Amino acid sequence: MRPERVPVAREGVPFVGAAALAAVVLAQLGWQLPAVAALVVTAFVLYFFRDPERVVPAGQGLVVAPADGRVIQAGVEAADPVGGEPARRVSIFMNVFDVHVNRAPVAGEVEAVVYRPGAVWPADRPRALLRNECCALRLRTAEGDRVTAVQVAGLVAQRIVCRAEPGDRLARGERFGLIRFGSRVDVYLPPGYAVEVKKGQRVTAGQSVLARRAAG
Repeated sequence: MRPERVPVAREGVPFVGAAALAAVVLAQLGWQLPAVAALVVTAFVLYFFRDPERVVPAGQGLVVAPADGRVIQAGVEAADPVGGEPARRVSIFMNVFDVHVNRAPVAGEVEAVVYRPGAVWPADRPRALLRNECCALRLRTAEGDRVTAVQVAGLVAQRIVCRAEPGDRLARGERFGLIRFGSRVDVYLPPGYAVEVKKGQRVTAGQSVLARRAAG
């Protein structure tokens, strides 16, 4: 039988452990208020790094949300940040209360992972895309389409984690990384994909359908 998976991202375990240890030490010292505060911090960090299971939709040509959050751009004309080809961008903003584990928008082979250090503008501002720390994950589908997901760090985010490497094969909705403490993820779609979400809509990583490939 397959063992139950602990629903916490592994990158969060050191943070949870440090906060919990601080709470225990403060309690042992008899410092009640600091101990309670540390316990509250532990609970928040545990909540922030939660990693629930998701039901990934089946079907040909679907693009699912790579992140939980609110759609702040839907179908904006843009150039793919890796290959430069014409694309349409869907942007999802994650606040500190959203699940921050990121998932592959499509099934495919990882062609490139491009990391860029940068500044710390709020992730929902236009300049964040140009200046903030980011990591682009370019996937090639079985049909030969290139879909790129870009993790963009925000004002509070201090670390982008991308576990995928060139040559890896990811399933649709498979976990590939996370961003700590507030950020956004952009998806660049090639021609032939119809965007199915609207600005302001809430989406769920690995589960909500962002776009669909046209038949033929």
